[in-house]
Amino acid sequence: MKKAFDKRVHPREFHEGELVLKRVLPIQKDYRGKWTPNYEGPFVVKKAFSGGALILTRMDGEELPLPVNSDAVKKFYA
Repeated sequence: MKKAFDKRVHPREFHEGELVLKRVLPIQKDYRGKWTPNYEGPFVVKKAFSGGALILTRMDGEELPLPVNSDAVKKFYA
């Protein structure tokens, strides 16, 4: 079963300088209800580690305080 599952998995790799959107975590109560945005950004990948952790910076160069797991981001296409 693992072999069949792994055939369909496409690993996501992020490189320095790419634009990404970060998932809004944890889910917070908002007056907009189900129309609350799920992603925020775009952010720039400053450094990508081999384990999947990313250090992100805002577009103006301000670095986020904590690293983010690559499962919580997706590529941003402008």
